[in-house]
Order: sequence, then C-alpha cells, then structure tokens
Amino acid sequence: MLKLDRIYAKPPQAGFRVLVDRLWPRGISKVAANLDLWAKDVAPTPALRQWFNHEPDKFTAFTQKYRAELDTNPAASDFVKTVAAQSQPVILLYGAKDEVHNHAQVLKEWLTEALNEQK
Repeated sequence: MLKLDRIYAKPPQAGFRVLVDRLWPRGISKVAANLDLWAKDVAPTPALRQWFNHEPDKFTAFTQKYRAELDTNPAASDFVKTVAAQSQPVILLYGAKDEVHNHAQVLKEWLTEALNEQK
C-alpha cells in the first residue's frame, strides 16, 4: 500500500518511510525524519524541478516530463523493486507545500502502475 505525506506532518505515519525529494527539507533533522530510505535519485532532475517551480499551471506538462524521466531512470526500476519487497505500508514523503500539485503525486501514480505491471 502506498501513501503520501508531507515530511512536516505531525505525527508521522508508521510504515516504510521514504523521502522522495532530491533536496533535504529545511528544518528537519535526520533523526526527526525517521527515514528508512532517501530515494533522491527518483526525484525530478534539478532542471525539471526548477522549470516547474511548483506552478500549478505547469503541472500537466510537468507530469508528462517527470513520467518520461522515470521511464528512463535506472534508479526508478530499482526503487520499484525495493517498494515491492515491503510488507508494510510505504509512505512517500515530500516537502512541497502544495499537496496536490507536486512530484510525489506523480511518483505515487507511476509507482502504482509499475507495481501492478509486476503482478
């Protein structure tokens, strides 16, 4: 089961906790984050992240570009295997303020599809 949560949320959800941001979130210590994995290699590239700039009007185009990155990213296929091996819920953690228009939403959808293809 995949879940999304802001890394700043209190209290943190229990499960396999994965930070999916390329940059470490401000104001969060590594101890407080309580991570099982930092999957920065599956986050959008710096160029794509800077282009998107969390602008909701660009979200549809961002989604297409990020999914294309994921489809060709070798780290993404390894990430799918890691997630598939978990027996507990996997919580994808992100730092973005916008809980609707962010890369974690796209990653969750892409990951769900990839996991269903493995079955």
